Amino acid sequence: MAKSGTPFTLGVASGEPLPDGVVLWTRLAPDPLNAKRPGGMPDRTVSVRWQLAEDRGFARVVQSGTAAARPDWAHSVHVRVAGLRPGTEYFYRFSVDGHVSPVGRTKTAPAPDSADTVRFCFASCQRYEHGHFTALRHLADELPDVVLHLGDYIYEYGKPKQPRPGRYVRPLESEAECTTLAAYRRRYARYHMDPDLQAAHAAAPWITLPDDHEVRDNWAGTLPGNGGSPSAFLNRRAAAFRAYYEHLPLRVRPTGPDLRNFRLRPYGRAVDFMIVDARQHRSGPDMLGREQEEWLISKMKTSTARWKVLAQAVFFARRRFPNGASSADAWDGFPDSRARVLAEAPDGLVVLSGDVHNNWACDLRADWADPESAALGVEFVGTSVTSMPPDTDAKAILELNPHIGFFDGHRGYVSCTASMDDFSADYRVVDYVDRRGAPVSTVAAFRVEKNRLRRIDL
Repeated sequence: MAKSGTPFTLGVASGEPLPDGVVLWTRLAPDPLNAKRPGGMPDRTVSVRWQLAEDRGFARVVQSGTAAARPDWAHSVHVRVAGLRPGTEYFYRFSVDGHVSPVGRTKTAPAPDSADTVRFCFASCQRYEHGHFTALRHLADELPDVVLHLGDYIYEYGKPKQPRPGRYVRPLESEAECTTLAAYRRRYARYHMDPDLQAAHAAAPWITLPDDHEVRDNWAGTLPGNGGSPSAFLNRRAAAFRAYYEHLPLRVRPTGPDLRNFRLRPYGRAVDFMIVDARQHRSGPDMLGREQEEWLISKMKTSTARWKVLAQAVFFARRRFPNGASSADAWDGFPDSRARVLAEAPDGLVVLSGDVHNNWACDLRADWADPESAALGVEFVGTSVTSMPPDTDAKAILELNPHIGFFDGHRGYVSCTASMDDFSADYRVVDYVDRRGAPVSTVAAFRVEKNRLRRIDL
């Protein structure tokens, strides 16, 4: 099968864990960057065998079967496995035409009545050309129960004519911006060929959420974000979401330009993960759109989990800048939407965010300017895996925003532990991404106490 001889050049992945099941993923691509035929595959359906076992050596196979890899979905495979035990580690692999894939590790969600501690990591913003995905290799080494990816899995940009220092460490597959299905497919292939990204996918199940760069910078709702025809943009969005589905272990396929991203993923009695799309449903002054906002508020009201974890892409807390401005592309641009969500804030609210390429930690308050006002929850904002940060006057921002308690400018991810008694977050960082081999360290650690941040001495 073409260059490497194996069709499993893009690795394997699992995701969307339930107490009794998980989605297994791979994509056949013996020639992953082929510009004429997606993945270098023939234009026909291929039967792929899969196995799920209790051990890495596959001595105890519990389920197996075949799945159809169809050319119209770029020969991607999404196997919905059911009938599994809750809170259990499994191993999986694929095979076709004598070729066997790498082995992946996955884990089902805990049973609804489980009080087990949940260990998870979250990450975002992994621009390929800005550096190496070393942080993801370290994330893989933690073997978390689940990984949350909060957007900007790929970047649609082409190569700039005059790259700034540190902005073009690794070459892309094309110098052109992605606008077509073929281009998005090749960009995802470029990313999935990275060994550190493959390791992170093979280490744990993922729950993913797109932000803007999976489609186009700063898009919102049906609007392109940077000018252009709305109808042409919806065609582009349809292509982008199709490629997104083809390259990730999702349960739901897109329908044209629409992809339902908001969903609840319960993790026993410890955590309810409420995944919210802060991009696709924006309209006028509403960040989430009526249907999604009503869904979120209903889930917050009815959740009985100790921690209600709202996972979404963009900065949630208020953030004022020295020039008096605020970010229109974050929740600051939709203050009424944020106020309605916070008006229903349950005990144990934790918001997870990405997008801004720096680490922040915030208290969510009834009155942003009053440290003694009611504590409504906390927000942990994770930095980027590689994407270079904007120029940030962090000292001035912290002085203007007393509810923001932490800033850090490294690249990395956040490692969290949620139990019936405690929620903690460790900011895990690397010192460089322009070359391989950076060690990882914890730059700061926090606990949540009475819906407020408490920094832990390292």
